[in-house]
Amino acid sequence: MADEQIPILDVRGEICPYPMLKTNEALDGDHKDVVTIDVLTDHPPALSTVPPQAMKRGYEVEIDELGAGEWRMRLNKI
Repeated sequence: MADEQIPILDVRGEICPYPMLKTNEALDGDHKDVVTIDVLTDHPPALSTVPPQAMKRGYEVEIDELGAGEWRMRLNKI
C-alpha cells in the first residue's frame, strides 16, 4: 500500500491524554475498518500511551522518528 493511501491522524501540538484519546476515537470510529493508519506526534509521552491502546485493538505499532521531536506511529492491523 502506498503511503499516500494510508490515513493520517495528525495529533502534533496535542499533549496527553489527547493523542491517545484521539487515536482511540479514530480506531473505534471512522477508521475502525482501516488496516493501516499513521499517527503523527510531537509529544514524547504519546509514544508510550498510544501503542498499548492500539495493541488492545489488534494493531502492531512501528515507531519512526521523522525529525527532531516528531514521530510517526504506524499502526497495522494484525
